Parts: sequence; C-alpha cells; structure tokens
Amino acid sequence: MSYNELQNHMQRIADVNYAAATLGWDQETYMPPGAAGFKASQLSTLSGITHQLFTGDKTEALLSSLKNSVGLSEAEKKNVAQIEEDFNRQKKYSTEFVENMSRAVSDAFNAWQQARKESNFKLFAPYLEKLIAIKKQECELLGYQGYPYNALLNLHEKNATVAELDVLFTDVRKELVPFVKKVQQAKQVDNRFFFQHFDRDTQWQFGIELLKQMGFDFNRGRQDISSHPFTTSFSQNDVRVTTRINENDFSEMIWSCIHEGGHALYEQGLPAEQYGMPLGEAISLGIHESQSRLWENNVGRSLAYWKHNFALVQKHFPEQMKNVSALDFYKGTNRVEPSLIRTSSDELTYHFHVMIRYEIEKQIFEDKLKVNDLPDYWNAKYKEYLNIDVPNDAQGVLQDVHWSHGSFGYFPTYSLGSFYAAQFFHQATKEMPNLLTEIENGNTHNLLNWLREKIHKHGKFYTAQELCIKVTSEKLNFAHFMHYAATKYGTIYGLG
Repeated sequence: MSYNELQNHMQRIADVNYAAATLGWDQETYMPPGAAGFKASQLSTLSGITHQLFTGDKTEALLSSLKNSVGLSEAEKKNVAQIEEDFNRQKKYSTEFVENMSRAVSDAFNAWQQARKESNFKLFAPYLEKLIAIKKQECELLGYQGYPYNALLNLHEKNATVAELDVLFTDVRKELVPFVKKVQQAKQVDNRFFFQHFDRDTQWQFGIELLKQMGFDFNRGRQDISSHPFTTSFSQNDVRVTTRINENDFSEMIWSCIHEGGHALYEQGLPAEQYGMPLGEAISLGIHESQSRLWENNVGRSLAYWKHNFALVQKHFPEQMKNVSALDFYKGTNRVEPSLIRTSSDELTYHFHVMIRYEIEKQIFEDKLKVNDLPDYWNAKYKEYLNIDVPNDAQGVLQDVHWSHGSFGYFPTYSLGSFYAAQFFHQATKEMPNLLTEIENGNTHNLLNWLREKIHKHGKFYTAQELCIKVTSEKLNFAHFMHYAATKYGTIYGLG
C-alpha cells in the first residue's frame, strides 16, 4: 500500500467531515428554527460515517504498511505518525458514542440559543447536564494522568495539563492582577464615542474593508452574521467568518471582524496540497488563537493601526467622529474596565474571564460543582475577580456558546493564544524593525507573509511549544505579554 493511497483515503474522510462542518455553519447562520431536529440527525449521521471511515480496517492496514516504510519524506513520516496517533485515540470511541455526542451537541446548542434568548439557564441545564455526562465518559475512554480534565485539555492543546495551566494562571494573578489595579487607579480614558448610533449596513461595509486590508481573500471566503462570532473552514479555499453588529456599540463589530479575520488568515494560509492530512491542519487552538489575538490586539489595538485607519472610520461615520482624534480613538479602544462579556472585554481583564471559566470547568470534572449551581457560582466569581454584579443569565453563564458545543478544555487556549501572540509579535518586530511604520502606512502584507512563512505553512509538523521555540528561540514566556502590556498601558494611562 502506498502513501498516495493513504492520502486519497484521508481526503475522502475530510470530504465527509467538511460536509458536516457545512451543516454546522448553516446551523449557526441561516437555518430556520424548525429545521433543528433533522439537522441534528444529519450531523449525527455524518459524524458516525466519518468515524467509521477513519477507524475502519482500511485506515489500520494503510498505517500498518506505511509505519516502517522507507523512502518517505520527513513531511510524509510526520503525517503517518499524526494519523496513527489520531487513529489510536478515535478507536477508543464507538460509532454509537460519536453519534450520541453529535446529537447531544446539536440538542444542547439549540437549547442554549433559546435559553440565551429568554435569559433562563434552566432551559439549558438538562441538556448541559447530559453533555457533561458524555464528556466525563469521554475522559474515561481517552484515559488521563492526574486530572480527568487533562484528557479534554489535550484535545484542544496537545500536552496541556492542569499542572502547567495552574502555574500560568498563578503568574496572571501575581503580575497581571496588580498591574490592572494600578491602571484602574489612574485617570480613565474616554470611550463614549463608541456608544452612539452606528448604522448596521455601514458598519458591515467598514468591517469588510478591514478584512480586505488584512489580506482576507474573499474569493476563498465570506463573512456572515451569527449570535456568537466564529470562524470555520471547509478547505483552505473555503473559509467562513461571522461577525456580530450592535448599532449602539461600534466596538463589537470591529473586534469581531479583526479577531475572526486573524483565524481565517491562518486557515487560508495552510498548505492546500496537504488537504485532509495533519500537515494541512492548524497546530492547536492555542496557536490558532495566537493568530486572532495578534491581529486583534497587537495590530488592531495599536496606535500605528489607527493612525492609518481612523480616516476610514471618519469616512464612514463623519458625524459620530467629528470631535474625535486618532489618538482619542486609539486610547478608547484600549480602555481597561471590568465588564460582563468576555468577547467585548479589554485585553487585560479578558484573562480574568478566562480564569473564571477554567476554574469552573476544573471543578465540574472533579465533581465539585453541579450544573444547577453554575449560575450562582459564576456570579460569585465575577464579583470576586471583576467586582461586577451579573444582572441575568444571558449576560452571565449563558454568554458563551462553547459549553453547548461540548468544548470543555477550550477556554484556556484563549489566554495561551494571547501570550503566544505577544511573543510572536515581539519576534516579528525584531526581524522587521520597520513593521510598525508599515502598519501606520496601511501595509500589513509583510506581517502576513511573515506569519505565513513562520507559522501557517507548517500545519501540524510541530507541536505548539516546538513551533514557539523554532520561531522565537524560547518556550512560551509570560514575560513577553507582561512587557507588552506594561509598556502599552503604562503609556496610555501615564503610569511612568
């Protein structure tokens, strides 16, 4: 059996998998409410077919014949090894389990949408409880060392553990929390200009222009509206992003577009010739998030970026911005203030939102926290970390879509991504000393090309930590994020 046979087999599996992903995208964008039942069944069936194809005898025979084959390139060997690892993991699942999981996720997502609309956690609770039970079963199927939660962390960020993340979030508490307190004691910057009326269609057009400027290829992608912004890919040549528009808060659309645009650029930059193979996939969610956070924060919230783009804001919204300068706009985009909603929080207190979710998930999978107690526990943690009173379930425990997808172990990758982003961007400025000047002139192409060469083109050839060392010559180092934060916000808030 040849390597080409394995590649053809994996591409057929990818075809089915991406067909399911298309249905998932439809579920979150255009699906009529009455279609939920059949859609759940369709997704469940396709998930089962994918699992049967991948864990079947043909995959096993192909891997067995190629595992010790001579003459394979390093990339081919890496693909074989990665597929074998995934195969051994997937063999632990029965087709029935996969179909049950898919059906539970579809049911939970539809229940979450209704519960969020009515701001009533009780409507979601029984579906979440069922999904958590399945995820606990998954932990046992996969196996783990130490905490059951480690099995789920590993699905999203290979080799991530509770022990390592506890150390990282301890650094956040020791260094970032006191720094934020210093910022809060300084004179607050003004961002009231964001909270006027901004026409929906004009916002949409502005967002499209930002995506084009970043390098998002609309010949190979599109943008739509969803209740929770996300990015999905059906191949390197079909990458979809969604945004959310609030006519009374201009910031929601801006950061959704730039953030999801960063994810999409990564997907469009993966090697197309590796479609269906591990080297055609993103390394991890932490690295994926590094790309969105780098564009959103290190670029999109920089003074250089708004020195160029503020004229575009004024062009679209002359009346709203008539008394605002580019510097005012930059400072306003970086206002540090505790908030209810993670996705619209500032880039410093954002990590407090992630810590809350991380602590909740750990306790759920240690059987220390019950589903019905989640709203009260959530609200107490928001009071403790952010000194905020949560007014309702929609703005509290129901604000994120992730648990309805069964994506436990996902949230820590958001903080990991921000920390990777700071380290990568620091390296980019070392290698391209004129980078900020280029951004100020509206040129982000060189940065995109750097990311393509350093990160995107490798697919899963390296682990996240291996890639970090290859790009920056050191492992993930929280000090880079703290230096970036202290320098930027120390200037904005006059901390000296």
